[in-house]
Formats: sequence, C-alpha cells, structure tokens
Amino acid sequence: MSTADDPDDRLSDTGRVEAFSDGVFAIAVTLLVLDLKEPAHAPGALLDGLIRQWPAYLGYVASFGYVAVIWLNHHQAFAAIKHVDKGVHLANIVLLFTTALIPFPTAVLSHAFIDGADTADARTAVALYAGVLAAMCASWLLLFDQVNRRHGRLAQDGVDRGVFGAQRIRSVVGIIAYLAAGVTGVVWSPMVALAVFVVMPAFYAVSIPGIGRRDRSHS
Repeated sequence: MSTADDPDDRLSDTGRVEAFSDGVFAIAVTLLVLDLKEPAHAPGALLDGLIRQWPAYLGYVASFGYVAVIWLNHHQAFAAIKHVDKGVHLANIVLLFTTALIPFPTAVLSHAFIDGADTADARTAVALYAGVLAAMCASWLLLFDQVNRRHGRLAQDGVDRGVFGAQRIRSVVGIIAYLAAGVTGVVWSPMVALAVFVVMPAFYAVSIPGIGRRDRSHS
C-alpha cells in the first residue's frame, strides 16, 4: 500500500515483510535440526556415539536459541514500525540472508568439535561461526539505522524519537563480542569461543527491549 505521492519514495505496510521474514526464520530453525543424526557406531556402542557428538547438541541449542531470539527481536522491532521504505526492505533482506546462513557454520562447528576441541579445524570453524554471527549483528545495525534515519515517517505513533538509534548499541555489542570470540578461539581456546556463542543468545533474550507502544492491534 503506497503512502507517499513520490513514486521513488514509496512506503508500504509491514505485513508482507513480516510474513516473508517469519517463513525464513522457520526454515532456518528446521535446517538446524537436520544436523542431528544417529551416530555411526558398533553394536552396543550407541551410547558412546551419542555422547561423542555432544558438540552437535550444543550447536543446535545455541543456534536455535539465536534464531529464536532473532525472531523475537524482529517481532518487537516491527511492532514499532508502521511503514517500510526501500532502505528498510533492503536491510531486512540482508538480515534474512545472514539468518539463513546460520545452519551452515553451526554444522561446520559441531563436526569440527566432534573430532577435537583444540584442533586446527576447530579454530577455523570458530572463526567461521563468529564471522557469520557478527554479520548477523551488523545486519541489525543496518536495519535499526535505516528506521532511525526516517523515524517520523516509518515508526508507529507513540514510539519515542531516537529509540531505534539506541538499539544500535545492542548490535554493536554483538559485533564486538562475536569478533572477539572468534579471535580468542583462533589464537587461544576454541572452547572459550564456544562458551561465548552459547551465552550471547541468552544476552539478547534477556535484553529484548519494549520499543513499541501501539494504540491498535498490529499483525
């Protein structure tokens, strides 16, 4: 639905953006579980095989939690957005691009750690995971910046001016934390990086802000 007279500056409601985004999030969490498979094992050694692939379980928990938190943050953010423009559309596509990538480094990380928690492959896997998740945080930074730039045209009535600008801080924290974890995992201990990967979704879950105040229902 167009809300502007200038054809080069059209605004639309958020319905299609949210519906498409929800579909991508659902596919991403579904792909994560595909890496959980019955381990190869000799007769009578199933328990040992299941225990040995503990990194796959941990990777699933961390990445599922992260995608779940992405969805919660996305829902909360778009509850405070009334209209989207080209910039927000493009920023949201970047966010979905990085979300869809998450199952790949998760699988690489879990397989590398199964073969050893302090190996060259584990260090490479940690760097890959940290890079993708830092890119995810950067996509949030881009989205919040786009809305902040045109708060008066895009935000819901009653949302304080500058609130989206403030949310950029959480994105920057994530970028720094994941990059620091990646460097730490490569030069010192992959296990320390893995601990950061598990903690970060919890940080974003408990710090989800109430940034929207709406006077009517929004879907």
